[in-house]
Amino acid sequence: MKILLYDAKKYDRESFERITPKYEDDIHVEYMEDDLQLETAQYAKGYDAVCAFVSSDLSKPVLEILSNVGVKLILLRCAGFNNVDLDSAKEFGMTVLRVPGYSPEAVAEMAITLAMAGNRHVHKAYIRVRENNFSLNGLTGLNLFGKTAGIVGTGKIGAAMCKICHGFGMKVLGYDLYPNKNLDFVEYVDLDTLLQQSDLISLHCPLTDDSYHMINEETIGKMKDGVILVNTSRGALINTEDLIKGIRAKKFQSVGLDVYEEETRNVFENREDDIMESSITSRLLSFPNVIVTSHQAFLTAEALEAISEITMENAKGYLTGNIDEANRV
Repeated sequence: MKILLYDAKKYDRESFERITPKYEDDIHVEYMEDDLQLETAQYAKGYDAVCAFVSSDLSKPVLEILSNVGVKLILLRCAGFNNVDLDSAKEFGMTVLRVPGYSPEAVAEMAITLAMAGNRHVHKAYIRVRENNFSLNGLTGLNLFGKTAGIVGTGKIGAAMCKICHGFGMKVLGYDLYPNKNLDFVEYVDLDTLLQQSDLISLHCPLTDDSYHMINEETIGKMKDGVILVNTSRGALINTEDLIKGIRAKKFQSVGLDVYEEETRNVFENREDDIMESSITSRLLSFPNVIVTSHQAFLTAEALEAISEITMENAKGYLTGNIDEANRV
């Protein structure tokens, strides 16, 4: 099997090149810096599979090109699959495999990092001290101990976040269509109750038609004043314009975003010399209680190793007819 790995960054190549030697008798991986999109899909000619990531375009036109050049397998080196037209993949006879559980702790630890850094204004303090300004004005935070954490989505990542918050001495509320029976310390409630009672709200649910813009003007209005909001899942869970209105209305103690709606062209890229097409990110960054990072919650050595290993095992399973059904989309 020949695999073309799109959007290959330095850390991707390094992690895969540590893993691939033990598969080299059956599987060969080549790397492309460009991401998968309409203009680059044709480069997969001669390959049996493509390996794509969160910002890759796997819409019907792209899948059609891939199918026409002989690609039968889509390997997602991520858990989310909202960027894949699954109906078209099925129509073209393609198998789509993902990495659902590469390191839930990596993402959960980033979520609590964003919550803590925003709440205690670490980003502001860091810049001040570098400029020899040791004033504490405007840096007052809140204790998380004794407060209530609301975790939206309690799958593997959400469960890890629940455990972290519980360890902080917080009461933990959960909202999930399928409650996790192993989280006996979590009180499951409806979404309205979670929004109304939580001091920290962290989003860990997939992006679906039902969850699109679940955080909007109406749901923000139900939250406590001074709430901490964190999103390490998918940007479109939040209506950004409504979020900005809420920030301006001083609804939030802090907002931590590792994902955001207009990130597709920005994610993992250096655009410091570009004129940005939209002002959404700039507006978010203009607020002193907002931290935006570059979709890096997954980026730990352990997670990269797991992503590489599971992706290669998915390819091997496809070859041998022993696919792990838990990884099939």
